Amino acid sequence: MADKDRAAKEQQMRASINAKLIETGERDRLKEALQQKLIDCGWRDQVKAHCKEVVKQKGLDNITVEDLVLEMVPKGRALVPDSVKKELLMKIRHFLASQSDL
Repeated sequence: MADKDRAAKEQQMRASINAKLIETGERDRLKEALQQKLIDCGWRDQVKAHCKEVVKQKGLDNITVEDLVLEMVPKGRALVPDSVKKELLMKIRHFLASQSDL
């Protein structure tokens, strides 16, 4: 029962944090900053090139958008540089530390 309680509490905390990020506009600012970082580090170009390669290998008529998304999501996440992940996490922690009502 303790695991269920902890999981429910974590889910509630995530929802509360997400609501605060949206309410303050910080979510959009973080999203824009992340998009720019991914462009700057070449992530977007890497993902685009990998998409083209997958389509080329499987053939345009043999792949659906859903298939491509299923293949690209794990690859895209793996290609995000650790430095970008750490920077985003630090920004989120800083935001949370500045919020007295969470």
